[in-house]
Amino acid sequence: MFFYIFKKVDWVLIVSIFLLCLIGLFSIYSTSFEKKEVFFYKQILFIGLGFLIMIILTTIDYRFFRNHPSLLIIFYFIGALLLLFVLIFGKEVRGAASWFRLGIFSFEPVEVIKIIMLLIMAQYFSIRHIELYRIRHIIISGLYTFIPIMLVFLQPDFGSASILVFLWIGIMIVAGIKIRQLLILFLIGIIILSIAWFFILKPYQKERVVSFLNPYIDPLGSGYHRIQSVIAIGAGGLWGRGVGHGSQSQLSFLPEQHTDFIFSSIAEEFGFLIVFLIFILYAIIFLRIIKISMISNNNFARLFCVGALIIFLFQTLVNVGMNLGIMPIAGISLPFISYGGSNLIVNFAIIGIIQSIIVRRT
Repeated sequence: MFFYIFKKVDWVLIVSIFLLCLIGLFSIYSTSFEKKEVFFYKQILFIGLGFLIMIILTTIDYRFFRNHPSLLIIFYFIGALLLLFVLIFGKEVRGAASWFRLGIFSFEPVEVIKIIMLLIMAQYFSIRHIELYRIRHIIISGLYTFIPIMLVFLQPDFGSASILVFLWIGIMIVAGIKIRQLLILFLIGIIILSIAWFFILKPYQKERVVSFLNPYIDPLGSGYHRIQSVIAIGAGGLWGRGVGHGSQSQLSFLPEQHTDFIFSSIAEEFGFLIVFLIFILYAIIFLRIIKISMISNNNFARLFCVGALIIFLFQTLVNVGMNLGIMPIAGISLPFISYGGSNLIVNFAIIGIIQSIIVRRT
């Protein structure tokens, strides 16, 4: 059985992912200063655990999740409770109460809710896509999505909340939502964003948006991250400054070098050629997922792959965009590269289910 699975998995996808992990490891070791060994070895542990979970999920028939919606609902309520508890008992990091502290490790519940919502949306619309025109299905799926979105938004974590919104809308578009219904949703979204701007968003979050439009309004405050990030990328040139020789990264001008702004650290120390390789690897991953979606033999598998693509693509575009200074800073990790266990392990879990789809497509 294991030999059969070993033979059928998509090795191009796996190798591309591990090359990204390797690039991230090099950057984490180079730019984490006195804590480099702690971050470096913990990241190796996270990669190993993620790989193990990927293998386990590859051996499990993905149709188990499709055929047991009640189990997904249990997972959903557990995830919602974790999001609620983190608001009350969570550790505040960078102004957001998003983490549980577990000894030397931290756990971010929103990462778990991403894969839970992906499974629920794929299962829900896979059996209802032919009657998606019924407004009740949009409302019901919207209620499923609204609860975790609001709990995440209250942390506040606008970036992760946005991922859940795009996941919901993206899967509905693929499932066959009507243009008129989509426009109504966008109108409702604009109204909600307006209310959020005036009554929900905290001052520092508004400052991020304002600094995105003009970072030099407050170059030492809200615009600092964006300015230093762009400087680091420009300083790298074609070949980079060399491992351990990035002035922005090594002298702490660039904040969060191993997490949110690891892309800028890589660009400064390794140069454009490695950045170009990163883009190639992401393109391979996205194209492989698209191909797997197209050859899948049921709607659940197809929608799951589409949802996975939305999650990975959104995180990549937003993270690279905020590093380049063309998108607001949203605190979103770069998939398979940024330091952190919760996001990395969940990403491997998603890939594990995709591999299960590949193995059992015939």
